Amino acid sequence: MSRVQYNMALSGQPPQELTVGQKVFVFVGMLGLLVLLLATLNFQLPNKTLWLSLSLGAISVGTIGFSWSLYANKSSGIKNDGVWFKSLTSRRLWAWVFGILITLFYVVLYFFPQYLGLNANAENTGLIALFDPLSKMLSGNPASQWFVYGTLYTLSILIFGIKFIWKYRHSRYEIIRTISVMFFQTAFAFIIPEFMARLNGESLQLPYYDLKNIWPLNYYNFEQYRIDGFLNSGTIGLALLIFGVISIFVITPILTYKYGKRWYCSWVCGCGGLAETAGDPFRHLSDKRQVAWKVERWVVHSVVVFVTLMTTAVIYSYLDYDAAKYWLNKDVFLGFVALLLTLVFGWAMLFRREELQKDAQYGAIGYFVIILGLIGIHFFFGNQLFLFQAETLRKTYAFLIGSVFSGVIGVGFYPIFGSRVWCRFGCPMAAILGFQQRLFSKFRISTNGGQCISCGNCSTYCEMGIDVRAYAQKGQNIVRSSCVGCGICAEVCPRGVLKLENDSPNGRINPKDVLLGNDVDLMNYVNQK
Repeated sequence: MSRVQYNMALSGQPPQELTVGQKVFVFVGMLGLLVLLLATLNFQLPNKTLWLSLSLGAISVGTIGFSWSLYANKSSGIKNDGVWFKSLTSRRLWAWVFGILITLFYVVLYFFPQYLGLNANAENTGLIALFDPLSKMLSGNPASQWFVYGTLYTLSILIFGIKFIWKYRHSRYEIIRTISVMFFQTAFAFIIPEFMARLNGESLQLPYYDLKNIWPLNYYNFEQYRIDGFLNSGTIGLALLIFGVISIFVITPILTYKYGKRWYCSWVCGCGGLAETAGDPFRHLSDKRQVAWKVERWVVHSVVVFVTLMTTAVIYSYLDYDAAKYWLNKDVFLGFVALLLTLVFGWAMLFRREELQKDAQYGAIGYFVIILGLIGIHFFFGNQLFLFQAETLRKTYAFLIGSVFSGVIGVGFYPIFGSRVWCRFGCPMAAILGFQQRLFSKFRISTNGGQCISCGNCSTYCEMGIDVRAYAQKGQNIVRSSCVGCGICAEVCPRGVLKLENDSPNGRINPKDVLLGNDVDLMNYVNQK
């Protein structure tokens, strides 16, 4: 019997019962998870290579097979059918159960890996031991909790990426974008660092380095042990260190100017990759209220200030401990930081003041005064930098932001807060790229207000909580710091109102102009292009 649906209702169809094939694929996937559970409970699995292959293979076959059976008989186009009818995707019982289980797993993995079988002074047991064969094959070392984390993380992006591609198979942009995040996560974040560790020997010691992680996302990159590792690795280590610095001051601004923050947040970043693939069923749960937007702006920019202070304090703390290694001294470094911040804030307030909301202006000035005030206190009174020990700042940031927020809450609460809660409220990289995107990027989402029928699909499925419909109804370009350029708003629009564009910053139509009626002479605007 054919299951092709011809109903053209915008709201889609309520969820149907699983077919026999879908139930089989669910069963296969659950068998794979059962193997991981048995290993966690320390059941003795004699051939770990075989059991790990069977487990990950069953999970992959079950997920991909279920996705194929779900979308194979549906016509191409966005299919978000019944998301508000399902318990898992509407914050009901199964959403809370799933969220709590994932959160508990992350808590144990991050903070209590010994309960998963990690042994620093002996052979691993339990779940960690199950991944030993794969870890030894790639790096030559036994598995750690971070290797287990990276393997499951990468596998999730790959298998749910295939599901995402099959679901959005009508969109060339979504297919290429998803393949990109799958590639960068698999190659740059997982395989290459493991191979670098395998190359280490008596004559070569390469630091573990995810090449796509850029400060401030990799807030630890300029800590003392990392700098020592780079310098002790010879030419290769020095090249990696220089690449890390160039990524901050050259590569990131240029790419953001040309393409917006989407080049990283939607094409490269592993956090964004997991949110787009495994988190796709939960994207509609993002909070669209204005109060959430205000909280987002204050919290995420506070995180940027925190990581800036922490990094400055950490670098400052070890600059003089070995003068033969570091040509910078503490005073020169602090002067450079103060000068750089002055230039950035001065440029923003002088030339881009109209682009910023009043609270953004007040916040920028307040943070600027605080940072320069703390540096000034050190220069004039000689007190301890930022009134705290550098290690205290580092540990605080690593625990609250690097672990609890990004890992535990950011992923475990997908079914409750949506898939991009970390990107919205906690990611310092997203905040810095958003600042650049808002003030000087060529990227924008153009709208055709005359075609908008106010269906609300765009706002519903915006994972960043942007009320896209409000812009579309007025024909305003969407130029928001939080927009990651995923393009789903354009894909779910039944009228083709939205379009992702890269144009001259001068081509951003004044948001005060309403493109309805004859308020704006579009022909004159086009002729000026």
